[in-house]
Amino acid sequence: MAKSRDVTRQTAAFAKEDRRRTWLELALTLAVVAGLSTLTFFAPVWLKIVPAFLVGLTWVRMFIFFHDWAHKAIFTKSPLGDAVMTVYGVITMVPPSVWQQTHDYHHQNNAKMVGASIGSYPLITVRMYKSLKPNLQFWYRVARHPLTMLFGYFTIFLGGMCISAFRRDPSAHRLGPVSIVVHYALGITLGLTLGWTQAFFLFFLPMFVSCAVGCYLFYAQHNFPSIQLRDRREWDFTFAALHSSSMFEMSPIMHWLTGNIGYHHIHHLNHKVPFYRLPEAYAAVEGLQSPGRTSWAPSEVWACLQLKLWDPDKQRMVSWDEADESPAASPA
Repeated sequence: MAKSRDVTRQTAAFAKEDRRRTWLELALTLAVVAGLSTLTFFAPVWLKIVPAFLVGLTWVRMFIFFHDWAHKAIFTKSPLGDAVMTVYGVITMVPPSVWQQTHDYHHQNNAKMVGASIGSYPLITVRMYKSLKPNLQFWYRVARHPLTMLFGYFTIFLGGMCISAFRRDPSAHRLGPVSIVVHYALGITLGLTLGWTQAFFLFFLPMFVSCAVGCYLFYAQHNFPSIQLRDRREWDFTFAALHSSSMFEMSPIMHWLTGNIGYHHIHHLNHKVPFYRLPEAYAAVEGLQSPGRTSWAPSEVWACLQLKLWDPDKQRMVSWDEADESPAASPA
């Protein structure tokens, strides 16, 4: 335990924003988006999908600016930064109030077996699942289905972030409907001025790609074969950060495009570390260098997607087939 606390203390040295670098990183990211969007615009129709897909990946990096701003890791006490990030959130159907409420809860309850589905994919034990009523089993399966991630633009962002949150608390999340109107007004304006083909490749396809990639990244960061979970009564914040959150291994280019969110165990240990300093922390602190890992390798993506329930007897996550063959285990 003392060693874990020492690792946490060591990350504090990196939990300092370089405001100049933040703005430079944002300017560079916007320049890449602009450049790739220009290529998309002028490319022949049959080739537009390539730069449009890259725009979508770069939007994932843009989201990490918003993500870190919500954590108060960057743009702290910056009215201009607040304005830019709020506008970004509204345009991309991520109302700041919804994201902050659900994501803060996720960080405080990461990897708890019960009650941790707010702001995250639900996870329960084999026995818990078997005790659910059929309709609740159905919705549990839907929440963890790969198609829910693939179509995250509709299921998680449009449906979850905007519609469901507003219905749950209209006064707190009134930007939900506003975000939908602004998002689609922008898309329709592009369609009417540039043509619907251009609007599709410049706006809707990149948004779809960024949502799908982001939804899978978030899933794999908390649902990977070597994940370790503790009984809720023995839950520990540091253990959950270092052993229940993965290191997503990628190429340097993909780490850049995804805003270093692959260093997710470090982010969960200290969310005040700006995304551009996560690699520094990883390289400098030995205790951060042995997390559970996953990657974009097709076999590892498949392995992550097969994980559906926690089996406390086997002390690992299992697939639906394994759960069907397992006796009703004691709940964690």
